[in-house]
Parts: sequence; C-alpha cells; structure tokens
Amino acid sequence: MSKIIVCRCEDVTLHEIDEAIEAGHKDLESVKRFTGFGTGFCQGKQCVALCARLLAERGGEVATMPITPRPPFHPVAIHALAQLVRDDDEDAT
Repeated sequence: MSKIIVCRCEDVTLHEIDEAIEAGHKDLESVKRFTGFGTGFCQGKQCVALCARLLAERGGEVATMPITPRPPFHPVAIHALAQLVRDDDEDAT
C-alpha cells in the first residue's frame, strides 16, 4: 500500500483521513482534531482545501468555514518574542 500524504507538515495520510471519517468524524474541525492535519507550520494553507474535498466526497459535511486557527496564526520568530521583555521588567522580579 502506498503512503499518500495529505498534510505534509504533520505527515497525515489519506488512510488516516479515511479512518477519521469511518470513526464518525463528519465535519472538518473534528477530522482536524482526530488527525492533526492543519496544525503544522503552514496552519492548513496547504491541506485544508484537500481535506475538505475528501470529507465531502466521503459523505461528510461540506465545509463552509475554515478550521479554527491556533495562535500564533503565523509563525513568530523567537527574537520577536524576546523583544517583549523590557529592561525595567527585570527590576520587578
């Protein structure tokens, strides 16, 4: 059996999507939570449309809303977060 990747970031396969649907997950958010697709680096930019189409083709709900993004919506460089600490904050500790 060949491995067909649906979500490259999280290495979710077509077989795993099918298993989620067979397990009763009939909406896009449920399939995402079961498989983890759309939770990687691209936040679903590469896989959500394909997963939504697969779900609809297999008898699930037609997706009308995108998946729920999790912060940070866009990757944030660690130096940007480090800049949030001010020098006077160190005196408070």
